[in-house]
Amino acid sequence: MSDGGSSNASNLERLAPAVRAQPGAVRFEFVKSSGPGGQNVNKRSTKAVLRVALADLVARPSVLKRIEQQAGPWLTESGEILIEADEHRSQKRNKEACEERLRALLVKASAEPKRRIATKPSRGSVRRRIEAKKHRGEIKQRRKPPRAGE
Repeated sequence: MSDGGSSNASNLERLAPAVRAQPGAVRFEFVKSSGPGGQNVNKRSTKAVLRVALADLVARPSVLKRIEQQAGPWLTESGEILIEADEHRSQKRNKEACEERLRALLVKASAEPKRRIATKPSRGSVRRRIEAKKHRGEIKQRRKPPRAGE
């Protein structure tokens, strides 16, 4: 998953804009696919399994924390991201699918979430809300039968 750009001094592989890893940190394994597919499924190991340990990723602590949160079911108890792909009939295409899923996860986690700025409701919106509540209360009061003695 190299980016083809210039190599930096620390020799790290760029996985996403804000995430790098040591060369060889992303490992692939190929196993037999499950499910229907005829004789090809029984003979070929085309299912790609990508493994990368969170500890091998180099990024800001906030990015690593978001990666851990967003990895969800892909994250193992041992702290590895495990991504599988078996929708294609070739190892190459399944490997590319795994790489693309990892890249999408890392890019999404790299994006700093927007901070919410607390705002006050406008005076007009508060007035309209109170008027609507009073109007609704009046409607409910008119539903009640008149009391004796009033």
